[in-house]
Amino acid sequence: MNNAIRLITCLAIVLAGATAWSSLRRVGAGEELSASGAAFLAMLDEGQLKKAAMDYDAPARVDWHFIPKNERKGLQIREMNEAQRAAAHKLLATALSKIGYTKATRIMATENLLKELEKKKTGTPLRDAERYYFTLFGKPTADGRWGLSIEGHHMSLSFVIDKGEVISSSPLALAANPAKLMGDYLEGFKKGDEILAGEEAVAFELLGSLSAEQKQVAVISPECPSEVRNAGKPQPMVTADAGIAAEKLSGEQQELLRKLIKVYTDTVSDDIAARRWKEIDEAGFGKIYFAWAGAQKLGEGHYYLVQGPTFQIEFVNIQPDAAGNPANHIHCVWRDVRGDFALPIDSQASAAK
Repeated sequence: MNNAIRLITCLAIVLAGATAWSSLRRVGAGEELSASGAAFLAMLDEGQLKKAAMDYDAPARVDWHFIPKNERKGLQIREMNEAQRAAAHKLLATALSKIGYTKATRIMATENLLKELEKKKTGTPLRDAERYYFTLFGKPTADGRWGLSIEGHHMSLSFVIDKGEVISSSPLALAANPAKLMGDYLEGFKKGDEILAGEEAVAFELLGSLSAEQKQVAVISPECPSEVRNAGKPQPMVTADAGIAAEKLSGEQQELLRKLIKVYTDTVSDDIAARRWKEIDEAGFGKIYFAWAGAQKLGEGHYYLVQGPTFQIEFVNIQPDAAGNPANHIHCVWRDVRGDFALPIDSQASAAK
């Protein structure tokens, strides 16, 4: 069975009877994750458990990245049987919204496209839609604390569940290469397809709404950074507020900023998203800043930062895609400026040692 068919099979199993998302409305993502996590571990043999299950305080819990890597923590999908794959996808679908799950599975499937586009190149990383790894830290129980990592090329998801509630959902990184398909490729990869369309389009919509005076404040550099900051590090880089404050935007512009943030919160399950928005609004929406760097048009490197008292979004599109089209390779990440992995930011560095 090829990789694309396996992904479709797992998706069909997870969606059977619409249980993946209707169950969240009944019990919430944290409780469902704990039950699904315990069920997943119960299906594994001893060798698989050694890879998939680690102590909650293991240093690997804060070791994350979305770049191609030969080795990662956890049990990869390739090492699972069909029932285990379905259980793993149930975890993924429970943590994410339907929108987010679609993004995640499309990112995974795009490994097949990258393999095709790069087949004549030498020295390219291994591309495999089944090289996505699942790791559980601690025991997934209803009354304890445990962590979940789902990671592979262009995707890194981290969650902490405490007493049946998701208390941390960061870092959460997604990426797309190509960001937009410039032609028809393999079956299922059609010209114009964009996995992370909203992350880019809504940001340009907000930028385009700014007056010349507002742009002087919002645009912090003509140069585009090469990467999101602190990628792979256990804590985000939190700097002084930069760009234009939400309180300096018009009502319509504030709605565009809210729309942009919602693109990211819509990736996770409804109750995780609701928790994020509750924290954002309690901290003060007007205290959020929007900053832009690089080109102000598609096809050239561009970057933006959205930062508030509780969260940080970074987006960069500067690399060419696998077919050579310029600035068509997106990296974006959601982080908690108070500390990722349910760790106070000052303790994250020591936790990684």
